[in-house]
Amino acid sequence: MPFYMSQGELPAKRHIMFKRQDGQLYREELFSTHGFSGIYSNKYHYNMPCKTLSVEVMPMNYGNAWEDSLLQNYKMDTRKSDRRGNFFSARNKYFFNDDVAVYTASVTEDTHQFYRNSYADEVIFIHEGEGVLASEYGHLEFRKWDYLVIPRGTTYQLKFNNYNDVRMFVVESNSMVEIPRNYRNEYGQLLETAPYCERDIRGPVLQEAIVEQEGYELVIKYGDRHQLTRLQWHPFDLAGWDGYVFPWAFNIDEFAPIVGKIHLPPTIHLLLTARNFVICNFVPRLFDFHPEAIPAPYYHSNIDSEEVLYYVHGEFMSRTGIDAGSVTLHRKGVPHGPQPHKTEDSIGKKETFEYAVMVDTFAPLKLTEHVRQTMDQDYNRSWIE
Repeated sequence: MPFYMSQGELPAKRHIMFKRQDGQLYREELFSTHGFSGIYSNKYHYNMPCKTLSVEVMPMNYGNAWEDSLLQNYKMDTRKSDRRGNFFSARNKYFFNDDVAVYTASVTEDTHQFYRNSYADEVIFIHEGEGVLASEYGHLEFRKWDYLVIPRGTTYQLKFNNYNDVRMFVVESNSMVEIPRNYRNEYGQLLETAPYCERDIRGPVLQEAIVEQEGYELVIKYGDRHQLTRLQWHPFDLAGWDGYVFPWAFNIDEFAPIVGKIHLPPTIHLLLTARNFVICNFVPRLFDFHPEAIPAPYYHSNIDSEEVLYYVHGEFMSRTGIDAGSVTLHRKGVPHGPQPHKTEDSIGKKETFEYAVMVDTFAPLKLTEHVRQTMDQDYNRSWIE
């Protein structure tokens, strides 16, 4: 995060004695990145956070690789792969490489278990639903179309107000998810020219510490493996914390789109960056204002990237037959662009009303069985008039 937060009770300095009312010491935990050279937070527990009763293997499979997939453009209806499950077990993996993995999920049930992704940051887009992200840092209320950015190693739960229609799009990053450097000044503050600012970002609110010991179940994901760890003490036992590392939320409607005289490339829709991939979003915006502008995107070949688009809401100017929850994958080395007549149809239009989340990777993606099972068999032929 580009700014500092402080909540609860803290000692005057780091790494000094900090005593509870009963005279015992609070247990300080340094939650650091890049060794001790990156951003970090200090958390003050009632109990040692490493007290573990048992650890065992927990089988879980989000989707096997589709080994003989072809180099072509794909469209999928992700609702066809929906299954019952909680906020982590319901996830279906569609694409992955060494840098990133992309999932969708229809969450149908609650769970008492806690969850921690130890090796990857998570960006969870709440397509449908509202509730609370509960973590060591406190409660972070979320609503429809929120991005939840959750640093790796965070112990958390997602609690939805109801489970009638909950849908998520999840991006898992093997590197730190960051606000783009070109949006920040040398001090880390978001620039006047950035499409969002610190006021748009919501952090957690620390709750009263839960000091209970009952043997709590924590599901830990590390790579593609999972384990069930039983903790002696409840993990949400903080008296206070401060620093730069914590979960945060941002709603897609807070993004202020950048528009131009002629069609601008997708980089102006940039939201977040990580190693070898970026996350962008498309929101309602005015079209180009050159008198001969063509608002629809030009045909292009992504020779260096794979383009994943998750469609959220609205009418998409470059294509028909796209429903909310659909995903397209436009692959590197294969041209794509508007379907027939969409270029001509866009001329003279003043605005578009569409919401979508895009993940652009700079290394090839591997596909899973969920792509094969949910794909539109004719999508690759949809440019034929």
